[in-house]
Amino acid sequence: MKTVLKIDSSVFGEHGVSTQLANELVEQLKGQNPELTVIQRRFADQAVPHVDGEWIQALMTDAAERSQAQQDKVDYSDNLINEVKSADALVITLPMYNFNVPSMLKAWFDHIARAGVTFKYTETGAVGLVEDKPVYLITTRGGVHKGTAADTQIQFVKTFLNFIGLTKVEVVYAEALNMGDTREPSIDSAKQEIAELVQA
Repeated sequence: MKTVLKIDSSVFGEHGVSTQLANELVEQLKGQNPELTVIQRRFADQAVPHVDGEWIQALMTDAAERSQAQQDKVDYSDNLINEVKSADALVITLPMYNFNVPSMLKAWFDHIARAGVTFKYTETGAVGLVEDKPVYLITTRGGVHKGTAADTQIQFVKTFLNFIGLTKVEVVYAEALNMGDTREPSIDSAKQEIAELVQA
C-alpha cells in the first residue's frame, strides 16, 4: 500500500469524531508503512459542489466544443475520479446526518460515478471499472441505528461502492455518541475495531 485517499465528510472538520477516528486509522496504517502517502479531501475546508444541469451539460459536450467554464467543471470531476483510481485504499468518514450521509459526500459520489469511466452497463447489468481496493468506512451516530431500518447509510454506500467496482468494504461504528455516558466507551470500542482491522 503506497497511497491512501482520505475523505473527511464531517461538517465539523478536524473536530468531528469521524475525522478523529479516520486519523487514528491512517496513523495505524502509516505505522505499518512509514512511506505511505495520504491524499486528503476535507469537505469542511474544500466544499464539493453539487452536480447540476450545467455540470451534466459540460460532461456531455465534446471536448473540442467546451467553453473554459465547462472544461473547468469536467477537470474538477476528473481530478476526483483520478484520486480514487490512483489510491491503494480509501478511508471515508460517514457521520450520520438526518439518517443519511452528509450531502457533500453524496455530491462526491455523483462526481465520481461516470459511465464509461468508473462503471459501464452490459447486457447482464452494471460493471464497475475501478480496480478493487480496501475501503474503510468510519460511521458515527448520535443514537443507535446499526442493524435497524433507520440505518439507511451503510447499504446505500456499499451499493454505490460495489457499483463502481469497490467490494472490499469494512465498516467501523461509533454509535450512541449523544446518549450520555456511552460516548467515550463507544469511541474506545471503535478505536479497538480499527486496531484489529489494521492488524488483520
